[in-house]
Amino acid sequence: MARIAGVTLPKEKTIETALTYIFGIGIVSSQKILKQANIKPGIRTGELSDDQANALREIIEKNHKVEGDLKREILTNIKRLKETNSYRGSRHAKGLPVRGQRTKTNTRTVRGNVRKTVASGRKQADQKT
Repeated sequence: MARIAGVTLPKEKTIETALTYIFGIGIVSSQKILKQANIKPGIRTGELSDDQANALREIIEKNHKVEGDLKREILTNIKRLKETNSYRGSRHAKGLPVRGQRTKTNTRTVRGNVRKTVASGRKQADQKT
């Protein structure tokens, strides 16, 4: 099993797809890394030699910010926005969409799929008036 940047890559996937399991590496970055390492994208992760795995590991460690370092940088950026009391920072703090999306509808993913319904003004039938 290939273990790169603290992530165990699945054996049965192609190396091009398996590299995307690392946080911070998408399909385009994966293709660039494989081109640098002179590895065919169609090869399975389980078929990688130790030399190829080490070459991938070195390229990723030297040229790309992945996993913990990248997550830490993102969190510090958000923290900086909150501390400067910027609009984006306040939206992050409230758990609302940051980039100008509408909030009357379509914000379920950011709000955690909260479904709020407004009940009518009348009381429930089991309550006394």
